[in-house]
Amino acid sequence: MVDDATHTEEVPPQGHVRIIYLGPVAPHWEVRGVFGDRAVIDAFRERALARLQFLTPNDPQCGRNRMRVARDAEREHLILDWDLGYEEESAAAG
Repeated sequence: MVDDATHTEEVPPQGHVRIIYLGPVAPHWEVRGVFGDRAVIDAFRERALARLQFLTPNDPQCGRNRMRVARDAEREHLILDWDLGYEEESAAAG
């Protein structure tokens, strides 16, 4: 019998997405699919933009929503990159 808590199967990435901050003038964000199933990436793009649409990176709500977007990407087995136009500290990266 295999214990599910200790046995985790590595699932290959289903795609790669890059989220880019475009600046202070709306639209603020762009979500680009690098590779993967177009339908999965398009659905993820809709959800990510719904969370980020009116926020700038320095908005406290943006940090919380970035974490939600990151968890969504993890559930979908997507590689996620953020391009905010500046280097982030590794602890703040999401």
